Amino acid sequence: MATATVVGSGPNGLAAGVALARGGVEVTVLEAASTPGGGTRSSRTALPGLVIDHCSAIHPMAVGSPFLTGLGLERYGLRWRQPEIDCVHPLDGGTAGVLHRSVERTAECLGADGDRWLRLLAGPSAGYDALAEDILGPLLRVPRHPLRLARFGVPAALPATVLARWFRTEEARALFGGVAAHAFRPLHRPLSSSIGLGILAAGHRHGWAVAEGGSQRIADALVALLGDLGGSVHTGVEVRSLRDLPPADVTIWDLAPDAVTRVVGDRLPRRTRRAYRRFRRGPAAYKVDFAVEGGVPWTVEAARRAGTVHLGGTFDEVAQAERDVVAGRMPARPFVLVGQQYLADPQRSSGDLHPLWAYAHVPHGHPGDVAPAIVAQIERFAPGFTDRVRGTVVHTPTDFAAENANFAGGDIMTGSKDLPQLVLGPRPTLHPYDLGLPGHFVCSAATPPGPGAHGMCGAHAAARALRHLRRRGVLTASPTRPPTDTTPSAG
Repeated sequence: MATATVVGSGPNGLAAGVALARGGVEVTVLEAASTPGGGTRSSRTALPGLVIDHCSAIHPMAVGSPFLTGLGLERYGLRWRQPEIDCVHPLDGGTAGVLHRSVERTAECLGADGDRWLRLLAGPSAGYDALAEDILGPLLRVPRHPLRLARFGVPAALPATVLARWFRTEEARALFGGVAAHAFRPLHRPLSSSIGLGILAAGHRHGWAVAEGGSQRIADALVALLGDLGGSVHTGVEVRSLRDLPPADVTIWDLAPDAVTRVVGDRLPRRTRRAYRRFRRGPAAYKVDFAVEGGVPWTVEAARRAGTVHLGGTFDEVAQAERDVVAGRMPARPFVLVGQQYLADPQRSSGDLHPLWAYAHVPHGHPGDVAPAIVAQIERFAPGFTDRVRGTVVHTPTDFAAENANFAGGDIMTGSKDLPQLVLGPRPTLHPYDLGLPGHFVCSAATPPGPGAHGMCGAHAAARALRHLRRRGVLTASPTRPPTDTTPSAG
């Protein structure tokens, strides 16, 4: 029987393990931390009695993932829960951009820009499941739906600052800009609209869902499925060199390129080693979790019903803040993302005490105390917030890096999503999951399609590994369970 080792148990490492096991491979996953999950871990101990997501928390790209949806993870306890309102971007003066799952309802709320929102997003949202087959993978390949991809790609290629001019109201511009800012990129750069449009299209199709009981449930479901397929996950195992690996026919690395280089060293081909050493890191996250009694007293009523709230003011304010953090400057008013997952999943709360998940975009490795700036942004749109806070837990960029090697310098995106790395991944090649070392592949969020709990990086890397095993004649046994029709193939 063919064997595989997966290093790292983030959602991509676990997805790779499941895809390999479904293909008839015996899989062993090694994880340095004490619990599997990587960025999808959750805890009840940080703020006792409250469920806190460590990193990834809101999942518009995961709930409709072409790979995850074909696995039947509901049999292993994964339940998606939807907030009443997906996202609100409040502005000074009491107005806001309001994002509903329904693209039509969102358009109604945007008034004068409703028609333009529909013209931009109704088509990609309605056809998102087909579009996802092309955008959730390497871009340098023959698309399955070229016309649909082309219609999506024209506005997606624009700088967000240019596309924002399509809207006439500050509410619509701010709503779009806040979602585009998820990419941690300057909004005046080409393709800076792409991630935002992808999230918006996915959300209008599937919603900005949360995992019932915490994001850890995504990892737990994948671990359970892998176990049923004959695979195993071993925690507390740190891989420092190739000598630490068990014998296997293939190895898949759920590690950032710089981490792979440290472990594999001179065994990497020179061209891969050069590219990985040039790999660019992105800005960081500075996170504060709050225990809030009675919820947040948002001035905008819709924000009290929203799973996500974006705090950054106008589009121009958000764009300037993102430009600053990429340039290494800490803005006085950073862009802050707030998660109110308990509104969709009440079991995360304890009575009238609720968990609030919030992080700011800050420069890479920023050493300063950003908690006051995060609180100030919340207070700006929810006066009296601090009076309701009963506890806090802070995660600095250094803390993120200490708990997850892929998050060096607090870079939770696993690398800058600038133009080359967004399009090509960690190195210029048609096969971004290949290390160039026979039998070794990489599946972290540094590879296409990038960050998220969708598992697509792992599924694509596993497809490359399975092809390698078949070509070598190592994989001859029938699959343990046949792959679903939605299992992606790498080009």
